Amino acid sequence: MIFEELTSMIANQLKVATETVTREARLVEDLGADSANVMVLIMDIEDRYNMQVEDSAITSLKTVGDVVDYIQSQIE
Repeated sequence: MIFEELTSMIANQLKVATETVTREARLVEDLGADSANVMVLIMDIEDRYNMQVEDSAITSLKTVGDVVDYIQSQIE
C-alpha cells in the first residue's frame, strides 16, 4: 500500500515512468531527484501520512525502499 502510493508520488514529482520506481531505485542517482525534489517529496509524505520526517533521517533515505521502510516505522 505505502509502496504503491509512494511510487505514484515519486513518478509525478520526478516525471518518471512508474515502472522505473522500484524499491531498489536510488532517488538521486537512478530517478534524477535533486535536493528541491527531495524536499517537496518529504513535504508530500508528511502531509499524506500526517507525520514529521526527522531532518537526521532525510540523509539516510537513499532508495525508494528506504523511504517506504521509514514511513512504515513511523506510522506503526
